[in-house]
Amino acid sequence: MAVVSSASGLIAMLHEPHPALKLHALDKLNSLVHLFWPEISTSVPTIESLYEDEEFDQRQLAALVVSKVFYYLGELNDSLSYALGAGPLFDVSEDTDYAHTLLAKALDEYASLRSKAAKSSEESKMDPRLEAIVERMLDKCILDGKYQQAMGMAIECRRLDKLEEAITQSDNVHGALSYCITLSHSFVNHREYRCEVLRLLVKIYQRLPSPDYLSICQCLMFLNEPDTVATILEKLLSGSKDDALLAFQIAFDLVENEHQAFLLNLKSRLAGSKSQAIDHVNPDQGSSAPTSENGNATADNVVAASEDVHMTEESHAANGTSQDINQTDATYNERLAKIKGILSGETSIQLTLQFLYSHNRSDLLILKTIKQSVEMRNSVCHSATICANAIMHAGTTVDTFLRENLEWLSRATNWAKFSATAGLGVIHGGHLQQGRSLMAPYLPQTGAVGGGSPYSEGGALYALGLIHANHGEGIKQFLRESLRNTNAEVIQHGACLGLGLAALGTADEVIFEDVKNVLYTDSAVAGEAAGISMGLLMVGTASEKASEMLAYAHDTQHEKIIRGLALGIALTVYGREEEADTLIEQMTRDQDPIIRYGGMYALALGYRGTSNNKAIHQLLHFAVSDVSDDVRRTAVLALGFVLYSEPEQTPRIVSLLSESYNPHVRYGAALAVGISCAGTGLSDAISLLEPLTSDVVDFVRQGALIAMAMVMIQTNESCDSRVGTFRRQLEKIILDKHEDTMSKMGAILASGILDAGGRNFSASSGIVPKFEFLSNAKPSLFEYPRPTAPPTSTSAIKMPTAVLSTAAKAKSRAKKDAEHKAASEKPPSDDTSSGSTSGKTNKSSEKDTDAMQVDSTSEKKVEPEPSYEVVTNPARVVPAQEKYIRFLEESRYVPVKLAPSGFVLLKDLQPTEVEVLTLSDAPTTLPSNAGGAATATTGQQGSGSSAMAVDEEPHPPQPFEYSG
Repeated sequence: MAVVSSASGLIAMLHEPHPALKLHALDKLNSLVHLFWPEISTSVPTIESLYEDEEFDQRQLAALVVSKVFYYLGELNDSLSYALGAGPLFDVSEDTDYAHTLLAKALDEYASLRSKAAKSSEESKMDPRLEAIVERMLDKCILDGKYQQAMGMAIECRRLDKLEEAITQSDNVHGALSYCITLSHSFVNHREYRCEVLRLLVKIYQRLPSPDYLSICQCLMFLNEPDTVATILEKLLSGSKDDALLAFQIAFDLVENEHQAFLLNLKSRLAGSKSQAIDHVNPDQGSSAPTSENGNATADNVVAASEDVHMTEESHAANGTSQDINQTDATYNERLAKIKGILSGETSIQLTLQFLYSHNRSDLLILKTIKQSVEMRNSVCHSATICANAIMHAGTTVDTFLRENLEWLSRATNWAKFSATAGLGVIHGGHLQQGRSLMAPYLPQTGAVGGGSPYSEGGALYALGLIHANHGEGIKQFLRESLRNTNAEVIQHGACLGLGLAALGTADEVIFEDVKNVLYTDSAVAGEAAGISMGLLMVGTASEKASEMLAYAHDTQHEKIIRGLALGIALTVYGREEEADTLIEQMTRDQDPIIRYGGMYALALGYRGTSNNKAIHQLLHFAVSDVSDDVRRTAVLALGFVLYSEPEQTPRIVSLLSESYNPHVRYGAALAVGISCAGTGLSDAISLLEPLTSDVVDFVRQGALIAMAMVMIQTNESCDSRVGTFRRQLEKIILDKHEDTMSKMGAILASGILDAGGRNFSASSGIVPKFEFLSNAKPSLFEYPRPTAPPTSTSAIKMPTAVLSTAAKAKSRAKKDAEHKAASEKPPSDDTSSGSTSGKTNKSSEKDTDAMQVDSTSEKKVEPEPSYEVVTNPARVVPAQEKYIRFLEESRYVPVKLAPSGFVLLKDLQPTEVEVLTLSDAPTTLPSNAGGAATATTGQQGSGSSAMAVDEEPHPPQPFEYSG
């Protein structure tokens, strides 16, 4: 076969008058275009004229040739335009670079046009040829069984009809639906469109023979449809024991998302429907407490009824026996009471409190060291120590350090006193039943003459808000009354913050008006808190009240109030994404730098966790161009909020900013990494922060130390050796009297953050019955950090005795004479060598015993560490450990959902056998190894915190000489 060396002959044939010759030329050029496209490109106008000739039969072939030439010339837009003209001749299944590139281009073009059409009210005309190509491509993917590829393309092109087709035709519908949920949350940037996708998924789920109610309810919560969730829960509660367990698991999952307004709506709908129909059976059950004696909400209590198998049949039998109906209704009422208790958060909070108390591993020696090294007159470090203690014991209810150092604590004045009292709220966070009685000594006393310090009273009201954060139904009224009954701005400050936390996201109009009245007093101290409180009340609602707040921010002269309102406005657009754009634009274009500062937080919170390119681009623009250092710092810091769902990206994005000449930008870069990489122990993040911990500017060092602690939280030296180095660095900074106050404050706070929540801060507690599961990782990787060793008492060290050289020579001579004499007296025999050997052994007996002891200890350490461990719940499972968690086969309990952490309900496969429970109602102390009462160790702990003792053997006694 002749090798073609030029396309000139074929190009010449295009000018022939006979159509058959033109057709032959085009056909050959189409197969040779990849070789001779530079030559053919000079004749593109000729081929284009053939495409435009209506009478030419093979116009589509001409279009295909021109498309390929333009592709090789790099003109993809023209290439796609002519490929569309080629119609069916453009083969979507062709496995060439040309086909792949143009298909990707077609998809991008189609998705862009669909997106623009969705955003604008006017309907833009879509090229039917482009639509045909995309449809052919989607159909081919579905036909070839590439369902995930088809689902991805369908979502990107906004073709929900094709998405539904790909899901329903896939061989694993449940898996396809889960994949789509992940896709919608990870890759769909437009919130409104995401809602459309989720509605479609719910519709498909509900058509399945066995719907996945867990996933349906998660989608419905995002769609804010409590009515539908209530209907599903009622259906499950009226079903079998397994259905009821599933309903309780759904309730726990909804509570974990902490959407208070949604949960309150859901509770009210559950209370309003079934309970009205069954009030005649047991009217008091609907509001009864959900917990049993041991606070257990799982298998033994949850599935308590035995007659509920027949519930659906009996519900249809209107004339059934009254006894059966009463039993059915009583069972439903009991379940309804329990699920309302779960939805109120009481059950999960109680279990979490018990876990945090019983597994508290706080190291009081660290706090003791900080307290002793902090100068009495340094109020900044004094306050930092109080805050570190609050963070270290957050949620554990252990306030031993404060009780043992009351005299030291009393040195706090003014706002330090406010912080100290508020710190109690962090320590007792979630203690809903006893929160008010715990804070009673500090709360404002009605009718009392003189009263206490307004700072401690304001701090106590704030503490109540922290204790009841997101679960404030029981305390809202008291906080409102406290706000109305005072004119002291500090108490108003605390009451506003407390109310905002207690009524978080409820959009309560009455409370909003109360707080707004405080704002309009134009008091700088109270107004700042009122602005933040209004934002907390309206968090995530995108309320119109934001414009009212913005107008007042322009009217007032107080910078504190402007800052509070700016943060409050940012909170209102939390998670609203593109809905927040108008407000963000308004704030970021403002002349006042404080409002622009609020605009950065609005960007951060509006697009939190989305990794949205547009938001990142805007923040980076402000980080390098704004004239205010305050705004630039906040813009960089805000990147941490936007990127927290992809923490590994953050160090790369802020790496150049961390080397900026501007210290405010460096500070922002440090905290951005700390926020987005918190609890990950990410190596890149630690490497970026290390040089910043020794920065020349003090507040940059402070930010870097705090950020490093956030990254390293719950990471031990086995995971990263730099954790131990960092802990020693913190200790060195705290003990160094010449270190500046800013760095020292950062080091103190970092010490608290490292051990937050009794070293269980982001831990997930398990279930009440004793349940074992497997962690396929070395135990040392995720064990608790070792407690700080107390300083050993100094003992007299025996120094070597000085020996004169003459005495040494005389001793050596005498020794040789003795040996020579002994050798001459003994007859030569085989025993000589053994005798001398034994003599040597006797001489070095003391050294050998020491060596044996060392060898024996080293032999113990040589044992290889197991590659897995069996863990008994409740146990600490850190985020990095979740991928290693496996449930044991042939276990007595089977989890309702296969989740590695969180609240997971268990189905008891052996309900007739006696259950072993691992948590009791009241927090208990750790048992001592000797079987007696647990005692405080080394004077660090009081009687109230013996739970902090670590199960380790005592240290051996100091060396001594026995003279008896």
